[in-house]
Amino acid sequence: MADSTVNKTADIFNKTRLDALLNRRFFYAPAFEIYGGVAGLYDYGPPGSALQANIIAEWRRHFIIEEHMLELDTTIITPAPVFETSGHVARFADWMVKDTKTGDVLRADHLVKGVLEARLAGDKEARGLIAQPVKEDEKKRKKKIKSTAVKLEEEVVNEYESILAQLDNYSGPDLGDLCRKYKITNPDTNNEVGEPQQFNLMFASSIGPTGQHPGYLRPETAQGHFLNFSRLLEFNNGRIPFASAHIGKSFRNEISPRAGLLRVREFTMAEIEHYVDPEDKTHERFDEVRDVWLALLDRDVQTSGRSEVRDMTVGAAVDGGVIANQTLGYFLARIQQFLVKIGVNPSRLRFRQHMGNEMAHYATDCWDAEIHNSSGWTECVGCADRAAYDLSVHSAKTGHQLVARQALKEAIVTERLVPEFNKKTIGKTFGRDCAGLQKAVDALSEEELARLQGELGQGWTVVCVEGKEFTLTSEHVSVERKVFKQSIREYTPNVIEPSFGLGRILYILLEHNFWTREQDVERGVLSLPPIIAPTKVLIVPLSSKEEFVPLVREVSLKLRKAGIYSRVDDSNTSIGKRYARNDELGTPFGVTLDFASVQNRTMTLRERDTTSQLIGNIDEVITVVTDLVEGNIDWAGACKLLSAYDGVQAVE
Repeated sequence: MADSTVNKTADIFNKTRLDALLNRRFFYAPAFEIYGGVAGLYDYGPPGSALQANIIAEWRRHFIIEEHMLELDTTIITPAPVFETSGHVARFADWMVKDTKTGDVLRADHLVKGVLEARLAGDKEARGLIAQPVKEDEKKRKKKIKSTAVKLEEEVVNEYESILAQLDNYSGPDLGDLCRKYKITNPDTNNEVGEPQQFNLMFASSIGPTGQHPGYLRPETAQGHFLNFSRLLEFNNGRIPFASAHIGKSFRNEISPRAGLLRVREFTMAEIEHYVDPEDKTHERFDEVRDVWLALLDRDVQTSGRSEVRDMTVGAAVDGGVIANQTLGYFLARIQQFLVKIGVNPSRLRFRQHMGNEMAHYATDCWDAEIHNSSGWTECVGCADRAAYDLSVHSAKTGHQLVARQALKEAIVTERLVPEFNKKTIGKTFGRDCAGLQKAVDALSEEELARLQGELGQGWTVVCVEGKEFTLTSEHVSVERKVFKQSIREYTPNVIEPSFGLGRILYILLEHNFWTREQDVERGVLSLPPIIAPTKVLIVPLSSKEEFVPLVREVSLKLRKAGIYSRVDDSNTSIGKRYARNDELGTPFGVTLDFASVQNRTMTLRERDTTSQLIGNIDEVITVVTDLVEGNIDWAGACKLLSAYDGVQAVE
């Protein structure tokens, strides 16, 4: 039996090897590559497409099915008025700077971050505080040290660390000041950069043959949820709370897309809009996650120039006001559970709270699930409390009331002054201005209506929003006190929104689960969890002889009927190489059919990470594999159900 110990290399993570593997095995590649490609656009190959589909399937199970969410599929092209109303046309922008000589465009905050982090890394190199990289990169490392290994004063190090801790809180002018103060230049050319300018990230489009209807490619799926709120509420029998969910493409015209899938212009999002009563943001399942521990980096720590996380249970964070409410806390816990389930290293996951200046225009509170990788900490999930912003602005713009109604146990009786218009007289006197005038009077406060009531006999002046002045008398309007009995409460729901960038998550999963064996450092292993692995089982026949064909067909058919995706590798390559190249694809299990399989109907089962093997009857092995893939048992459980394989191959 093979050694059950996982013999990983002691070297630090090697991104060059991973990138070579992903390119060689076509997980993804630059789109339009034979035409030179376009930055920020990628095509997924067979393993990448399968991996993304499996992540989406698990996301759907974890959220839509377990939380009884209502799934939507809305349009990508969106009329401009929708994004004008939502605020995206005016505010959905990043700050960019231009190289003063070449005209190259860089995103300002990324430029500052990259340069300061490089200087801090150079300081650590100069002080001998950074571990040696792998031997293959020795020449590159020495070349880099010559240009970046410079000791910094302790005061400067502290300043850099403080800036980086609160970088997301800086405005455009602030970023410009930092570039000047710390002599930050374009690292590719060493040229100075100009003043930061805002750049809207949405792709403009048009609808119709003459372009008479301007539009945009959506930068998020959220607006499709909000515009369908009334239909969703009706489908849910008028009950609040409830959640809608959407998985689909979004588009952002990134200023300088880099780092592969971490910053792209077209990507897949999975978004949830959870509608709650603004007066009750508790969650009925909160007790299920109360004791879940989270690594939290709150805004107060960041604004003080530090980046230490606090480990807290969700319950303690909500009770202490660190997390605003139960529903927000519940989703943070569920986000963490999902990410860990699909293979994210929990020790490299944190939740960072947005600071004041970086908060989106629609949010009252927001936490990002950030995952550490070779590019640093990367936001992969945002969880925002959007309050009632979106439903309110779309309702005001369209006149369609996007509200919920709740029957009150006890009616509320109130008295208030109300204006009563003489429609015939007011219409005849004010003509086209009548509607605006009535709207202005309806908007008067109780105090203003009382004054109007007392002055109507003498004539009273109203200033409308358009700036026109009108004199009203008792012939046009009267003001009376009326009693109102309210048995229905009408309110605009608040929205808690978890938003997932699936491409970023996919790439980071590959990083977190990539390693090489000590005995074969040139071949990588992707230790992807079975639930998301592109291929679950590799079928390896030891011979291409005719008597193996029915058996291979039988095993393949039984696995398919069990819902398990498998591949057959009947090439002439050695069995070791066949398994090794499928370890690169993340295939967790392999079954081998040898001559004993033909004679005795036995089959061996191999586990990817340990390379240990078990043996049993074909049907027994398929049952065990099914339970392994579905997560009903782990490898230790499989070892109790099947016998250890001693490595002796049957001979013809």
